[in-house]
Amino acid sequence: MALATPPPNDRKRVKVYELRSNDWFDRGTGFCTGSVVNDEARIHVQSEDEPIRTLLETKISKDDGYQKQQDTLIVWTEANGTDMALSFQEAEGCGAIWEFVSEIQARLGGGPGDDGLSEDAMDSTHGFMLPAPELGNLKEIENMLRMANTTSAGRDALTKMVVQSDYISKLIPLVQVAEDLESLTDLHLLCNIMKILILLNDTAIIEFVVTDNVILGVVGALEYDPDFPSHKANHRQYLSDDSRFKEVVRIEEESVRKKIHFTYRLQYLKDVVLARILDDPTFGVLNSLIFFHQVDIVQHIQGNIGFLKELFGIFEPQETNAQRQKDAVVFIKDCCAIAKSLQAQARAQLYQNFIQCGLFHVIVFALKHHDSSVRVAGTDILVALIDHDAILVRGNIFKSVSDKTKPLTDTLIELLLVEVDLGVKSQMADAIKVLLDPSANTASMETMGRANGDFLAKMRNHVPRNSQTESFIQAFYEESAGKLFQPLKELEGRKSLSGLSVQEVSLYSHLVEVLCFFVRSHAFRSKYFILAEGLASRVAQLMTCPEKHLKLTALKYFRTCIGLNDEYHNRQMIQSRLFEPILNILYETMPKDNLLNSACLDLFEFIKRENIKPLVKHLGNEYKTKLQQITYVDTFHQLLARYEQILYAEAHPHAVSEAEQSFTSAETVEAPNTNRGVVNGGRWQMLKEQDAEEEAYFNGPDEDDENSPSAAKPATNGASPLRPLVNYPDDEDETVDVTPEVATTQRPSSDAEATAKDQTPGPQSPPERLAEKRRREEDEEDELGKLSTMTKRRSSGGSNVSSSNDKSTAGNNSKLLRRTKSINSGKDGPPKIAISLGGKNSRSHSDTE
Repeated sequence: MALATPPPNDRKRVKVYELRSNDWFDRGTGFCTGSVVNDEARIHVQSEDEPIRTLLETKISKDDGYQKQQDTLIVWTEANGTDMALSFQEAEGCGAIWEFVSEIQARLGGGPGDDGLSEDAMDSTHGFMLPAPELGNLKEIENMLRMANTTSAGRDALTKMVVQSDYISKLIPLVQVAEDLESLTDLHLLCNIMKILILLNDTAIIEFVVTDNVILGVVGALEYDPDFPSHKANHRQYLSDDSRFKEVVRIEEESVRKKIHFTYRLQYLKDVVLARILDDPTFGVLNSLIFFHQVDIVQHIQGNIGFLKELFGIFEPQETNAQRQKDAVVFIKDCCAIAKSLQAQARAQLYQNFIQCGLFHVIVFALKHHDSSVRVAGTDILVALIDHDAILVRGNIFKSVSDKTKPLTDTLIELLLVEVDLGVKSQMADAIKVLLDPSANTASMETMGRANGDFLAKMRNHVPRNSQTESFIQAFYEESAGKLFQPLKELEGRKSLSGLSVQEVSLYSHLVEVLCFFVRSHAFRSKYFILAEGLASRVAQLMTCPEKHLKLTALKYFRTCIGLNDEYHNRQMIQSRLFEPILNILYETMPKDNLLNSACLDLFEFIKRENIKPLVKHLGNEYKTKLQQITYVDTFHQLLARYEQILYAEAHPHAVSEAEQSFTSAETVEAPNTNRGVVNGGRWQMLKEQDAEEEAYFNGPDEDDENSPSAAKPATNGASPLRPLVNYPDDEDETVDVTPEVATTQRPSSDAEATAKDQTPGPQSPPERLAEKRRREEDEEDELGKLSTMTKRRSSGGSNVSSSNDKSTAGNNSKLLRRTKSINSGKDGPPKIAISLGGKNSRSHSDTE
C-alpha cells in the first residue's frame, strides 16, 4: 500500500478509553504510533509504565467510523461493537494520527479522509441539497430529512451538507418569526427538523448546537413538541438564567470557561430536552463529550495552584461571605464526583493537591454547617475521599488524636446523633461504616482494580489488615464507640417505646445497621463491646416498638448473629433469652404472609437447617409448648423433631449419630465376638406401621424351591440381578453384614460338615424356617462351643454350596433380609435382637447395653 502520508512513527502520548455500560473506562496511558505491516494499517499504543504491555492494537478499516472531536480526541467503533477513544496530550500528536487514519480510510474507499463518504456514496448523493429555510417549505424540508435519514449514505451526505452550509443557523430565525405569527404548525415542524438534525449523531453538529449563538434558538424550537400540542416548555428561560452559573473563583482561561458552559448545556440536552427521544448512539456521543470536557476541566483546576489556594482560602476565618463558602463546598464536591472517572494517578494527584490546600478543614466545616445541603455535600466529599484511600483518612484522624484535637470520627458521630435531616443522617451512618471497614481499598489496590476489576473484587475479602488499620479500629472502640451507641444504652430504663419521633426511629435504625456491620467486620472486638454494653438486650427491646421497619432492623441484627454460627453469639442468645421477643412477634403476625412474619420464620428455618444444637435445645427446653402451637408451617414440627433426636442421642451416647440415623437405609450387625448385638440404636421418625401382609408372609410356611417366587424373580431389595443375593466367602472370617443390597455371612465350618456337604448327592433340602432355626440355635448352644474349638480347614467344598442350594436359600434370605430391616426400624427405640443368617453354628446376641 503506497501512502502519500508516512505513518507517524514518533510516539504520541495518549490515554486509551473504552466505553463500558455507558461509562468510559480508562485503560491506561501510553504512547501511540501508526504502522503498516503486510498492507494492513494499524494503530499501536504501548503502556507508559510497562513498555512490554500493549494497551491497544487495532486495525484501521473503512467501516470503523473514526471521528475527531475537539483538537485532542479520536473516537471510533471496533468491529466487535466496542467504542474506543484516544485522548492525546497534545493537539499536534492527535493531528498526526488523524491524518494517518484519514489517508488509510480514503484509500480504502471511506472514512474521515472524504468526510465519511465513499465514491459510490458521493455518486448516489451528488447534488443533494435542502431547500432554503423558509416557513413555506418547512414541510418539504422535513420530508427530505426523513427520506435521507433512512440510509447510511443519505445520513452521511446530509451531515456533510448541514455542517458545510451552516444550515442550523439559517433555521434559527424562523423560530422567532413563527412565534410572532403564532403559527403552531410551523413551530411543530421546526421542532421535528431540529430533532432529526441532532439525532444524526454527528459530533460536529452536537458541539455546534451548544455554542453561545445557537443554543437558545435550538432549544426554542424544541419547546414546541408536536407530541404535546397543548404544552410548551421553558428551556430558553432556564438556560438564559445567568445566576445558575456561580463562578466561585475567577477562571481566567477562556477555553475552560467555555467547556464549563458547553458541559452544562450538554447535560441539560441529555437529561431534559432530549431525554424522551434519545437513541443509544446519540446518548453515547453526549456522554462522551460530557466526560472529556469534565476531564479537561478538572485537570486544569488541579494543575492551577494559584486557583486552588484562592478556592480553599474562602474557608479562612476572615471570609464573611457565607453564600460563597456554600458554593465553594458544592464546587469541591462536584470536582470529587468527576474525579471518580479519572485515572488513578490523576485522581491521586487531585486529592493530594486538595489535601495540601486544606480539604479536611473543608469537610469539617461542611459537616457542621447549619444548611443540610452543605452537610450532604461535605459527606459526599468525605465518602469519595474514603473510597479513594481510606488509609489516608485514618492517618489524618490519628494525627488529630496525637495533636489532642477532635478527630473526624467524633464529628461524624455527633452529627449522626443530633441530625434532623434524614438524608444527612443516612449519609453519616454510611460514612462511619466505610471509614471503619477493615477491607477498605487502599490506593495501591485501587490502581490494580482499574486494570482488572474482577481481580479486585476477588481480593477485597482477602486483604491482610495492616497495623494502622487495627490500631485505628482499636482506638475507635476505646474512645468513640461508647458515644455512638449511647442512645441504645439509654433505652434500658424505658418501659415503653411507643411515641417515638421520626428522628428517633431513624437514629435507632441506623445504629442497629452499624452494629450489624461491626458484628460482621470486627469479630472479637465487637463481641466484647456488645457484652460489656449490654447492647443485645437493647436491640431486643426495639422489637416492642410499633414501627414495623424498626422491628425488621432489630430482627436483622439477630439473624446476622445467628448466621455467623458463632458459639459466643449463640450463648448470648440463650443466656439473655433473646428468642422471647422474636416469638412474640411471630405470634402477633401469624399466620399472615408479610415481611415481618417471613423474617421470623427464616431465622428459625436457618437454625433448623443448620442444626445449631445449643439453640435447638434451648428452644425445646424453654419454648416447646409455644412451638407446638405453631402449626401453619412445618418448620417448628421439624425443629422439635431435631430436639427429640438430640435428647435421644445424649441419652444413648453409643448410638449411631443423628445424621446417620436420618439418611442411612441399611443397618449393620456387629461381629458375634462383641458384647453388642445392635448398632442402629438410632430413633427413626415418621415410619409407617408394619404391613399386615408382610407379617403374614413371614409368619406363614415357606414354599419349596420350585414354587418359591423368589427363585424366579429378581431381588426386590436393591440387589443386582447379575449377582447372587447371598455370597459366602471364606470360612475364617466371622463377620456378619446385612445391607439392603448384599447380605453376606462367614461362619466357622468343621471338617466333618465340609466333607458331608461335598459327599451329599442330589438336591438338598430347603433351608429351615426362621422360627425353627432360632429354636435349634438355642438348643445347640453347648455344641457351638465345641465346634468353635475344632480345627478350621479351607476348602472349596467347605466354603461354597451347590447351585441348587443357592436357589433354595435365595427366597428365604430375601425374606429374612426384609424382616431384619422391619425389626430394626421399629418406632419404640433400638431393636433387642440381632439376626444372623448362618446355619447351625450361628447364634443370636441380645443387646446388653
